[in-house]
Amino acid sequence: MNKKRVHTPEGVRDVYGIECRQRSKLKEKLEKVFASYGYEGIRTPGFEFFDVFNSEKGTVSSREMYKFFDREGNTLVLRPDVTPSIARCVAKYFSDEKMGIRLCYAGNVFLNNSSYQLKLKETCQLGAELVNDDSAQADSEVIAMAIDCFLTAGLTDFRISIGEVEFFEGLTNTIEDENIHLELREFILNKNYFGLMEYVENLEIPEKIKEVFLRFNELNGDVAILDQAEAMVENSLSKKAIERLRKVYDILKLYGKEKYVSFDLGMLNKHNYYTGIIFKGYTYGTGDAILKGGRYDNLIEQFGKKAPSVGFAIVLDELMMALSRQGIAMEADSTDTMIVYSEDLMKDAVAKANELRSKGQKVILERKNSECTKEDYEKFGEKHRFGEVLYFFN
Repeated sequence: MNKKRVHTPEGVRDVYGIECRQRSKLKEKLEKVFASYGYEGIRTPGFEFFDVFNSEKGTVSSREMYKFFDREGNTLVLRPDVTPSIARCVAKYFSDEKMGIRLCYAGNVFLNNSSYQLKLKETCQLGAELVNDDSAQADSEVIAMAIDCFLTAGLTDFRISIGEVEFFEGLTNTIEDENIHLELREFILNKNYFGLMEYVENLEIPEKIKEVFLRFNELNGDVAILDQAEAMVENSLSKKAIERLRKVYDILKLYGKEKYVSFDLGMLNKHNYYTGIIFKGYTYGTGDAILKGGRYDNLIEQFGKKAPSVGFAIVLDELMMALSRQGIAMEADSTDTMIVYSEDLMKDAVAKANELRSKGQKVILERKNSECTKEDYEKFGEKHRFGEVLYFFN
């Protein structure tokens, strides 16, 4: 047999058995959180036209997309990010809506990323988007909902780190050289603060701005860091960003969620469509944020509707890894009963199965295997979390 037939390509994996049931249960619990905030489900295609995700929209680079062609020669891509798809839908189906639009989703995304980090190339994301609201209240609502998602999943040791894109934009607005913007952004995205300091030292930029970049790695912590950051900047855009973060923090206190947040003024995101507040959710047991989100006030306008928006996505695979490594039990739908029967007692076994199923129970009818003992069936039932095993054989 060709061994390739039973293996998956690099970066993708099979999910089965108890893990598959745990995954379904966790998705169900998170979707209930979305519903409790009034978010309505939406499902977008697994592949779309390349133009939905091209660089103009600010999503991932073309080289990280899985591209192919339809019969008419159009370039299609497996979606690398759900948010642009939601933006397209909002522009198409909610073009005249002026009230807040609350949408949530669950779906797989595909990134042709570098394999050396051992990251999956296909992951499941659950997310939510609040459209038509440019307020700090909207920012706070989605962050509070993100925190409730983590708590509902079973996490207790986590934090939501919040930043503001316009803090960085305010610092670089006076720098005319676009290449310098890109270099600074790259250093900060990669958290390469030693490289950032060395690079900034040799730049001919105002000393006040240079000083801020030299201390960028210090600009994270609790709410007190906002005062420190404000004292370091003079431009109105950065100060406005800090004021927005203060307002969001005050609203999160009304939700009773402020203890779960911290601030990182040095935070940026590789998606260029973010325009204001950005945030990431961290816990231990994973190498990266398991939740990412932020405000994107200009993205939907590229599809034809001016609509300020904010949202986030949870990577389900990373969340499950964190729960597993932290020893947090994950629920799974279980089978109530397995009935093991011999041919001569099949009639009685089927009757019992019918009776239990009529009461809403889940029942497996398993024909007795001569190679299996009662102990084998008991172990099998324990492994798959059956409620009980009934025997219909002599």
